[in-house]
Amino acid sequence: MSSVDAAGTDEQMGWRASGQCGAVAAGGAVAVAAGIELLAAGGNAADAAASTLLALAVTDFGFYAIGGEVPLIIHDAGKGVTKVLSGVGRSPLEAAATEWYMANGIPTDGSIKAAPVPGAMHLCVTAIKEFGLRSFAEAVRPTLAMLDAGGKEWYPLLAATIRKMIDTEHSHNGTREEKLQAAVERFYRGDIADDLEAWYTTGGSFLRKVDLAAHYTAVEDPVTVNYRGYTVCKCDTWTQGPSLCQMLRLLEGFDLKAMGRLSSDYIHVIVEAIKLGLADRDEYYGDPAFVDVPLAGLLSDEYTVIRRELIDMAHASAEIRPGDPITMRAVRGPGQYRPGRGGTTTCVVADRWGNVVAATPSCNVFGDKGGEGGATGVTHGNRLRSLNTCEGHPNCIQPGKRPRITLTPTLVLKDGRCAAAISVAGGDLQDQASLTVLLNFIEFGMSPAEAVTAPRFSTFHHENSFKPCAVRAEAREELCSLHAHVGINEKVLAELTSRGHKVTTTDGPIATPVMLQVDAERGMIHAAGDPTAGRHAAALDREQA
Repeated sequence: MSSVDAAGTDEQMGWRASGQCGAVAAGGAVAVAAGIELLAAGGNAADAAASTLLALAVTDFGFYAIGGEVPLIIHDAGKGVTKVLSGVGRSPLEAAATEWYMANGIPTDGSIKAAPVPGAMHLCVTAIKEFGLRSFAEAVRPTLAMLDAGGKEWYPLLAATIRKMIDTEHSHNGTREEKLQAAVERFYRGDIADDLEAWYTTGGSFLRKVDLAAHYTAVEDPVTVNYRGYTVCKCDTWTQGPSLCQMLRLLEGFDLKAMGRLSSDYIHVIVEAIKLGLADRDEYYGDPAFVDVPLAGLLSDEYTVIRRELIDMAHASAEIRPGDPITMRAVRGPGQYRPGRGGTTTCVVADRWGNVVAATPSCNVFGDKGGEGGATGVTHGNRLRSLNTCEGHPNCIQPGKRPRITLTPTLVLKDGRCAAAISVAGGDLQDQASLTVLLNFIEFGMSPAEAVTAPRFSTFHHENSFKPCAVRAEAREELCSLHAHVGINEKVLAELTSRGHKVTTTDGPIATPVMLQVDAERGMIHAAGDPTAGRHAAALDREQA
């Protein structure tokens, strides 16, 4: 499929595409077209991802906004590195704010008090500055075109904010990187930050300009595991991402291909592995800048073996069973357990040079007008609700702490080159859908178009990541649940029911994945997004590059 211009509509763009020189799969068609436009103009995957993410703040508003958050993984082929960019805002630095949350709870009803520092804008500029080739002005051009065309009340306000940043980029004397830094500093330290602080103060937020000034996009190494010869890369434990690594480690001890895709044994063992991975997620994960997460133990051979033995192929577990990776016990002892689906969109990008990006942008927009940042038009969300108020828990709120988010992009490497990228919207279901899509690709050789449209399944046998209550047991969802697409054989579902799974079916989306594959041998990039969830894809051919 060829690219479409920024005026393209959902009807003009399909859900799958292939090309030699680049591809984008994401939510709104115009956002996909924005990324393709940057690739066609000579930008790389980082530039195109930033352009797509900026545009998604308009096309997918409600699922995401420019005041939201974006975890991003990039494989830079030229540098030979894979890095994680943490575009996640932190909680207010003022200690009195944390004291208020602990006394009153973290609001879940749309209060601005649940808004973290806006992280997406800093992430987009950092991606361009550290890994891209182009300017902020070039990346944001399609977004400005949409805002200038009119629509919502906040469009001209956000357009004015963006133009302030562009003006600073143009007028600043220095290198490309210094110009980009000056532009983003105007947002987080200059007059835009002043306007945001005025809105925070009026609206009752604990955020202040000092919080904006302290914000940065951390550039980190990914968490990785090897599975069947592929290196799977995830963000650290400020996301749920390493739980997918734990699930893969458990599953590598089973012959999934011999079981047969979507057989009763196949579905059963995957769901049981998901339960164990998410139990450890809920028990141990938090911002590693604040807590010592025993990640090496959680991913170790010894711990994997003793946890794998908990999987009973004849019966579905009805328990929440976090393990103990420190003393190497399969299940934590009695009394040790601590007392105790949001708006998101998707983005994967590849370019002609072998650079690949997977990002999962979100915001959890709140309020009648979406918390639109006063004079700035910068919509905020309520991601602080992904922290909790359970004292001593690794994800308990603290000043300046990142919430342990569900957003969890995936990059897959093979022999040092990027082979695939996955992004999924769907809260606690994100890594469950990522797991099934990834297994479709690795175990069964499916293309992206096949992998994202094949029947999926999931469980709610875990804590709800958006319930910040102090007693974590109260955040538990549906024990033994198994939610399956209607395309799965009824006899298989009946067998799973006999093993103790509480089976329900749906003909709607179970999370919303997008995926791309880099076929280096054939010199092609294939991209696709689940069409039932309104995903779109486009690719760039040589004559367009």
